[in-house]
Amino acid sequence: MDKRRMCPNCRAFITTSDRICPYCNEPTGQRYAERQPDLRIGGLIPQAQFTTVLILLINAGLFVATTLVSRTQGENIALWAFGGKFGPSIWQQHQWWRLITAGFLHGGMMHILMNSWALFQLGMQVEELFGTPRYLAIYFFSTLGGFYLSARMNPGLSIGSSAGIAGLIGAMIAFGVINRSTVGRAIRNFYLQSVVFMIAIGLMPGMAIDNWAHLGGLSAGFGLAYLAGTPIHSSRPREAMWRVLATACVLLTAFCFLMVYTHYPTPDQLR
Repeated sequence: MDKRRMCPNCRAFITTSDRICPYCNEPTGQRYAERQPDLRIGGLIPQAQFTTVLILLINAGLFVATTLVSRTQGENIALWAFGGKFGPSIWQQHQWWRLITAGFLHGGMMHILMNSWALFQLGMQVEELFGTPRYLAIYFFSTLGGFYLSARMNPGLSIGSSAGIAGLIGAMIAFGVINRSTVGRAIRNFYLQSVVFMIAIGLMPGMAIDNWAHLGGLSAGFGLAYLAGTPIHSSRPREAMWRVLATACVLLTAFCFLMVYTHYPTPDQLR
């Protein structure tokens, strides 16, 4: 069995027998050597990737559904009907749930593949550092903050998980700011470069990228992660609070999709 693992504080490679990280001198949490790998859904998905894979599966299912509808109604109409962000629908018709549901929709194969790859890479890192409850809260509020700013500054139709992904980047930058070690600075600088690259791509002519959603998600993710900190030095009541908040985020997301279903336009409205 491979005895290597990653320090939850500085992300250096250590062994399962280390109780104190030899690189950052921080406690390494639970006794990993005594824990067996936790696999879910019949052992197919490791626990460390479970939340991210579940989000990816939801995204994929909605992508298939909108693609099928778009064959008869057109892509923009399909994305709007399934809850894409559209300023007039949000501010005039009070369909606030679009600020959340838009983050699970994608337009085109390249769009969903690029976002899925980024989410898979980032999601596992953020969940490992901040824990599942904080990860869910960061992703939820980053999506909300991203599309709220987008709806204010760019009322047209926009969709995509990149608002939540930008929030995860913001969380990694916050970790680098909180962690004053050499590794923390390296993480912060790496993801700051990612932000510059992301914004630069969005400013290129002909790129239909919603930078307002990225900036809103980035700000929300950074702010929440900075305030939340990592669970390694947290107390039980504080962790219980984060579990309650994460549960509320999941339930509210489910309610948003219920609102999409109950407000799905009639055939006459789709014309």
